[in-house]
Amino acid sequence: MTEVRNRSPRELRIGCAVFFFISGFGYSSWASRIPSVQQHLNLSEAQLGTLLFALPIGLMLTLPVTGRLLSHYASRTIMMTGALLFNIVLFFLGLGTEVWQFYIILFAFGAARNLLNLSVNAQSVGVQSLYTKSVITTFHGIWSLAGFAGAAVGYLMVRFNIGLFYHLGAVSILLCITSLYFYSYSFYEKPKPVERKPFLILPDRYMLKFAIISFACMACENTMYDWSAIYFDKAIHAGQSASTAAFVVYMVAMTTGRFVGDKLVVLTGIKNLLNYSGWFIFCGLTLAVALPYPVTAGLGFILVGLGVSCVVPLVFSIAGKSAKLSSGAAIASISTIGYFGFLLVPPVIGYMAQAFSMRWSFGLIALLGGLIVLTVRKIEEE
Repeated sequence: MTEVRNRSPRELRIGCAVFFFISGFGYSSWASRIPSVQQHLNLSEAQLGTLLFALPIGLMLTLPVTGRLLSHYASRTIMMTGALLFNIVLFFLGLGTEVWQFYIILFAFGAARNLLNLSVNAQSVGVQSLYTKSVITTFHGIWSLAGFAGAAVGYLMVRFNIGLFYHLGAVSILLCITSLYFYSYSFYEKPKPVERKPFLILPDRYMLKFAIISFACMACENTMYDWSAIYFDKAIHAGQSASTAAFVVYMVAMTTGRFVGDKLVVLTGIKNLLNYSGWFIFCGLTLAVALPYPVTAGLGFILVGLGVSCVVPLVFSIAGKSAKLSSGAAIASISTIGYFGFLLVPPVIGYMAQAFSMRWSFGLIALLGGLIVLTVRKIEEE
């Protein structure tokens, strides 16, 4: 423990960034192969939506449990446990051959991902406390960069017909090794005293508008993760390689937006940037639906990627300033609502696509961008 406490702020920042990278790369590796799984299992959009629903069930059921664990154990311990479990389950995703197997594995994948994500965000708050300038949004940029890298590797795996087992197996092993190596670079903090708290921490009236914005953005973000490639395949008939490339284009746009977000906040202010982000999401998805062609839909995906890039980090930064709640409790309350959007809305896309069409389902998701614009108007100027 002495070695960890003697790490410099820069080393701790690097360690936290690495675990954000592990989270993003592992999840994106899976997301990039969803079309392959759908084709292998011969699933309809509704059947795929039902299958994908196993992941949010696993995450939501363990969300309160992870909060309790973070009250009893250091976040670095939970983060390391989550990282190893996350990548072990990723390995088993490459072994799945039957639908029932994927149900079980995706449930476990969601539970492990929850352990990793909440604890790594707690780590980022600890590292931020060591700096006077803002560094926390950069971690989200690292996650996006990892997501882009994972999508790019997934594209190459599809292009060269590399099997799911070899792809996800190799990623799993490399990320486990990386986790073990950088564990000593993680931030150590004593667990806070356990308090009597409700099972789920929900936002109060003041924080509710931020929770709504987070919900809408996370729903759009994960819809793009799970369905952007399939939209290009089913609605635009662009082929599997082009469909995977569309996901890469989206990830590039989101990654770029997060790395320039801090500078844009200085130029426009948080409220204006959130407003622009909502408009980008709405216009991008509307463009992809109204003109379902590779070039126009690709441009729409770029707008959506830019739109979702900064919303959640900015909302978290506002939540951390709450006078009624600690920064951790405020972020947890918003995350509870936001996770519902991130995890529950994308599976519903499959049902809407089955009942109507992929274009109609994406058109309905575009309305969430409008919801962000309307809700931002209720935010008082800082």
